[in-house]
This record gives sequence, C-alpha cells and structure tokens, in this order.
Amino acid sequence: MSAASSASLVDRLGQLDACVVSDALDRLQLSGAVTGIAPQVPIDLPVAGPVVTVEVVARTDDGARPHLGARAIAAARPGDVIVVDHKGRVDVSAWGGILSLAARQKGIAGVIVDGACRDVDEARALRFAVFARAAVPVSARGRIVEQSYGEPITVGGVTVATGDLVIADSSGVVFVPAGRAEEVVALSERFAAREAAMAEAVRSGKSVVDVMHDSRFDEVR
Repeated sequence: MSAASSASLVDRLGQLDACVVSDALDRLQLSGAVTGIAPQVPIDLPVAGPVVTVEVVARTDDGARPHLGARAIAAARPGDVIVVDHKGRVDVSAWGGILSLAARQKGIAGVIVDGACRDVDEARALRFAVFARAAVPVSARGRIVEQSYGEPITVGGVTVATGDLVIADSSGVVFVPAGRAEEVVALSERFAAREAAMAEAVRSGKSVVDVMHDSRFDEVR
C-alpha cells in the first residue's frame, strides 16, 4: 500500500467510530475489538491511525535498558498511535507524563495501553489521548522493562502488528489488520450510511420497531 493510500484510509477511518468498524469486522468474521480499554482523558474525536507496537515485561535483572516506549516514540511518524502490550497489568504503569509530552511533541495521535498508565492529569493538560485499562501512580522503574518495539503483540486476545490501523473512542478500541484495511473501511462506511439513514427515519417519525427490524441490518453487503 502506498503512503498516499494509507493516509487516505486513515482519514476515512477517522470519520467513522469504533462501533461501526467493529460491526464491519463482525460481518467479515475478523477479530479486532478489544474490551476493557477506555479513554483516561476526555477526547473530542476518535483517535485513528497506524499502529506502532511496544511490548513490556517484568524486570528480571538490574541491567540498564532504554526507557519503555521511548524508542517507539522516536521511530513513530506524526499521526501514528502507539500500542503497548502490558499483559493487562493494572498494578504498575506502562506509560507516564514525560512519554505523553514527547509523543505530543512528535505529533503522535495517542497511546493505547493494555494495562495501566499514570500521570493522567499531565496527559489531560497536553490534550494527549491516552487509553488504558486503569490509571495507577505506581512507577515502571525497577518493575517492568521494554521487551521490544515494532514487533507483533497481543492486545486483549487480538494480534496486532506495526502498520495495522486502529480506531479508539469512548466506546472502545478496534484494530484493523493492514491487509484487510481497505475492505474493512469500505464496509464500515456503508454501515455508517445505513445507520445515518435509519436515524433519519426515526427523526421523521417512523416506528423504531420497523426501522430496527433485523431485515434492515441484512441490507448492506
């Protein structure tokens, strides 16, 4: 996929929402929706972009390591979304305020942590989107280390690779495999148009019983 095509897909994805993209994945029998990860700061629009992955694990030695997430920030491009595989841990933070500041300055669209983050007030002041399972004050230092970045990870049971797309909003987080992104986005757009028509029908006075009948959901292919 060319850079121009990828940018166009991201723009189109950003006009959708997590729910309709999840519906498209269901229709295509693809996994991608993750439960339990929510915005930790208020967000105005969906966060959508290409993924840059990070994996963190428990520290088992005293050797010096790069700070977790720092190399991913350095490698990321404006508009990317950093996704941290923290194994669902909520007892220690895998993302903090200095990382949010550096990511914001780099133009990164947001971060998604499968586990806990901290320094939420700093992220809010920066207007930087942070999604996580929880917020805790406990530092990563001495407890966890970065295992890798840019390598495939697992988030909530979904395999995620750098270059996949993600959309995250107040309803949750949905990943889109890069190889199926055009298909998923196009179907999501058709579903969004169907829902807009259904909403307009309700506004015009049509019975919600008729508007929401199962047959209406089978109309889009």
